[in-house]
Amino acid sequence: MIMEKQRRDFLKLTGLTGFSLMGAAVIPGYATKKITGNKVSIAANAKQPALNRFPRMVQEYFVHRVREIEQRAEKRRAGIRSKNDALAYIRDVRKKFMDCFGPWPEKTPLNAKVVEILERNNYTIEKVTFESRPDFVVTANLYLPKNKSVPLPGIIGTVGHGRTSKAYGDEQSFAQGLVSKGYVVLLFDPIAQGERIQAVSEDLKPRHGIGTSEHIYAGNQLFLTGESISSWFAWDAIRALDYLLTREEVDPSHIGVTGNSGGGMQTAFLCAIEPRFTMAAPCCWVTTFRRNLENEEPADTEQCLPGVLAAGLDQSDFIACMAPKPVILLSQEKDFFDTRGTAEAYERLKKLYRLLGKEENIQLFTDSGYHAYSKANRQAMYAFFNKATGATTGDTEPEIVLEKPETLWCTAKGQLDIGKATLLSISSKLSAAQKAGRGNPGGEGLKKAVITALKLPDADGLADYRILRPFGQRRKSKHCATYTVETVPGIFSIVYCLSATELFSRVPRKLKRALLYISHRSADAELQEEPFLDELIRQEPDSVVFTCDVRGIGESTPNTCSIGFQDPYGSDYFYAIHSIMLHDPYLGQRTYDVLKVVNWLKFNGYDEIHIAGKGWGALPATFAALLSDHIVQVSLKNALTSYSDIAVAEDYNWPLATLLPGVLKTFDLPDCYRELISKKISQVEPWAAMADQQNL
Repeated sequence: MIMEKQRRDFLKLTGLTGFSLMGAAVIPGYATKKITGNKVSIAANAKQPALNRFPRMVQEYFVHRVREIEQRAEKRRAGIRSKNDALAYIRDVRKKFMDCFGPWPEKTPLNAKVVEILERNNYTIEKVTFESRPDFVVTANLYLPKNKSVPLPGIIGTVGHGRTSKAYGDEQSFAQGLVSKGYVVLLFDPIAQGERIQAVSEDLKPRHGIGTSEHIYAGNQLFLTGESISSWFAWDAIRALDYLLTREEVDPSHIGVTGNSGGGMQTAFLCAIEPRFTMAAPCCWVTTFRRNLENEEPADTEQCLPGVLAAGLDQSDFIACMAPKPVILLSQEKDFFDTRGTAEAYERLKKLYRLLGKEENIQLFTDSGYHAYSKANRQAMYAFFNKATGATTGDTEPEIVLEKPETLWCTAKGQLDIGKATLLSISSKLSAAQKAGRGNPGGEGLKKAVITALKLPDADGLADYRILRPFGQRRKSKHCATYTVETVPGIFSIVYCLSATELFSRVPRKLKRALLYISHRSADAELQEEPFLDELIRQEPDSVVFTCDVRGIGESTPNTCSIGFQDPYGSDYFYAIHSIMLHDPYLGQRTYDVLKVVNWLKFNGYDEIHIAGKGWGALPATFAALLSDHIVQVSLKNALTSYSDIAVAEDYNWPLATLLPGVLKTFDLPDCYRELISKKISQVEPWAAMADQQNL
């Protein structure tokens, strides 16, 4: 049970002690993504929550959690006082990163091919393909200097989120700059970029967008099987290095890696997991996780390594794994990735390098511009790599002549054959294997699997609550009381109680049976216009009716991230992906809210609870019903048919907040529905992977 002092300390820290519970605001219309065939459109949401009295609640809760993690990590870093301490720290963070990335697949034949060679004045460009997994093809360009004595230093160029990927101007520029100085450079397309779009139509058009859009779409889906797109990105890069080292032109004693933005992320990943690199230059990515969270700066799925925050790691720790090898952090003063965090990361690293006797091997260079691998940053990288390799080719960049993207294609149409293996085809096979392996779990085994997947703590103990003044009208009820049940310090589930008489005090205690409705998007809106709820109320004339908005729903819908709640980079995704980094699924947190409200009702005398849920709310309602003996009846509308349906679907429209990482290893929703037959479960209009959620 959480102590009162912890609650007060949290509220004081986040400034929530003085915020008004009574100030109400209308939430602007949200955008809803709808996919019809191959078209993606954004439609205004006609059914938005009417009230939002807690718009900063979820943001400040997550900021508090991440600050606590950072403070503990800083305390540990402060205790590093010797070379042995530094080495022990590096060993520990390396192990933690390997645990976060998970077990790697088997290394299989690369089946590399040189498709074509482009001749230029001082270098050649080989169009290369290789397989990072069986039949999973990677497209790449290999830049080879002419008239140089081999072997030469090799560089893996990791690509940012530019639409043209390896042919993007920044990437071509640093590749040409490096090859002119005698480096062998391999640029490769990441998943969902360049020639590697994973979901395309028959005419090779992207079904789910390019780059960040497909990273989020495919990455969220991949979580269901226990995989992460972060690991897929890293594995492609590891295999790219395997290919580079097959080339006789490359000196394995001098192997570097560099990239900007998403390429800066991949560079940092490789610092943590690939010991064959001897030098690195990440650009425009390294800051701190706290700064990104506080600044409401979302990142797409592959940038958010599962469990990284739970392990107490920060972005500086990716680089720490390279110590004492040479690394230069490159940044931009006007970048959206906070350069204050970059400076903080640099100071942490400088201490480690100093204790290892190589302080000169860690450097920071900040240009004055916006998010880009600028010429100044590139020239700082050339100078740094030249010093590390002993090269004397100079630091000035030669004149760059950019190639047209189609000139650099490895494929005839700029897109891999859709008959080749894709992320979805491979993960669908894994999902099928998991389905065959888990059987039909039930009973206590199923409950244990659900608790483990949701990462649920013990929900016993009475939650405190507040009684707010009445606000607004509710359909089918003359009066309505509003309670805020504090499920954890700083998190309030909003509970409405319908009543024929005015309520200004504690929960009514005359009746023993309660109907508890878990809202889809807003209990306030659904009480006014949801016929399913009207019918439930009609069927329960002798029950006290309660509704519940879990965290981030209804009155606590966040107003953060400056874009629509349901947009790919919106606030719902923002907290769901941070929850995965915290190893604490957002759906688990919301289920915990429901369980605490159920216990709160029990403590207030309600022995029989009929739980109901719609859409997104049907998921925590289902799990709570499975786990709580106080719930005796279950009614669901628009409940998800199964997670397996999403895992193998070409199109789906369930947000990350409703998905449960690793769930398909041990159970699926039909197992839960089957188990709830004993609690008289009824379902209305179940939703499949691609349900018509236009009215979200």
